Amino acid sequence: MSVVISVENISKNYRLGQIGTGTFSRDLEVWWAKMRDKPNPLLRIGEKDHGDRDDEELWALRDVSFKVEQGEVLGIIGRNGAGKSTLLKILSRVTAPTTGKIKVKGRIASLLEVGTGFHPELTGRENIYLNGAILGMSRKEINLKFDEIVNFAEVEKFIDTPVKRYSSGMYVRLAFAVAAHLDPEILVVDEVLAVGDSEFQKKCLGKMGDVAKEGRTVLLVSHNLAQISNLSHNVIQLDNGRLVDAGNPDVVISNYHQRNTDNNSSMYKYTGELSGESKCKIIQVRLLRNDRLPNNEFPMADQLIIETQIWAPLQIGNMQFGFDLTTISGIRVAVGATWIKKYNLELNPGLNTLEVKINSIRVAPGEYFLSFGLYKLPGDHHHFLSNCLIFSVIEKDIFQTGYLPTGNSQGLTWFEYEFYYNNLMTMESK
Repeated sequence: MSVVISVENISKNYRLGQIGTGTFSRDLEVWWAKMRDKPNPLLRIGEKDHGDRDDEELWALRDVSFKVEQGEVLGIIGRNGAGKSTLLKILSRVTAPTTGKIKVKGRIASLLEVGTGFHPELTGRENIYLNGAILGMSRKEINLKFDEIVNFAEVEKFIDTPVKRYSSGMYVRLAFAVAAHLDPEILVVDEVLAVGDSEFQKKCLGKMGDVAKEGRTVLLVSHNLAQISNLSHNVIQLDNGRLVDAGNPDVVISNYHQRNTDNNSSMYKYTGELSGESKCKIIQVRLLRNDRLPNNEFPMADQLIIETQIWAPLQIGNMQFGFDLTTISGIRVAVGATWIKKYNLELNPGLNTLEVKINSIRVAPGEYFLSFGLYKLPGDHHHFLSNCLIFSVIEKDIFQTGYLPTGNSQGLTWFEYEFYYNNLMTMESK
């Protein structure tokens, strides 16, 4: 495969507060006042001057380098502010890098935010032709794709309506349809699919997969790690503007979780204040082996004990406790709850202990997250802990055949049909 995108030591620097007034004469007026150590003459009385920040710089990207081959789907992950959108804007030529070089082979269609490249006063039909012209396509080429774009976006009734009257969902449907169907060699998609409904998201993901199979290249930014894991051939992670990891999606996503999970040990402990609390709190959660020793690695088919300490401000009855087991890419593989077992917690004032015994861990080898919830009624959360513990399931010759079962953390193993929460767990309170 040939390289279609080559990024070499890209950096992007912003100087904070360096926004002009809009006219040269006013900029000159502000500059002259500053030279004489006078206040900004354009400020209203009592308004604070936020523009005097000449010495402050923000490096949105620092020395980022990578290559993307033709037909590759590259996922880009990272926390908010890591530099993902800045990178895509540079690749899409919306903004220029401060330093470094980019080589791009082919036409790029970008969907960086809802309605990118759309003119609000033009109709959906006119915007399709406008976007096609921007991509360098002839009217004949656009005509061949027009019906397919409209059908995919599901906006037939509104195609001759100005897009300023579209809902955000309609906007993003048409924008994605245009970007994906007008035959770009490279499709760049930022976190915009979250605007659409679930059915349309599935269509978009399927279309991106089809685009990649056709030999075109896709760059995808998303906080939905399950989408990234399922679609991408390779993943890069950005952190504070730097590229910190690149390679296999499962490996990079696992490393990303390890870096961003404070409690990746065998225990969670609540550090807040309890005085004045009116709701129950999960104070501590420990993962124990069958010998009662704490651990965060468990062989397949072994027992896992989740020991939970719950604090109650007073005597409370009919409390419910639940947990979720998810893969590192966000796929839920097990749910357990007291109400499923028709078991109600009767909490005494102070500390209470609840144990969940999973007699046989029947999931594929890999890393998993545990989330916990404490409820009085459905929807009435007293305390919810999302992905608060991470643990590993280790391969084991459970059938004593000399062979280790194969699998990965994308889902259940070959005995998925045995994996039911009613058979998986027993609950007892102390």
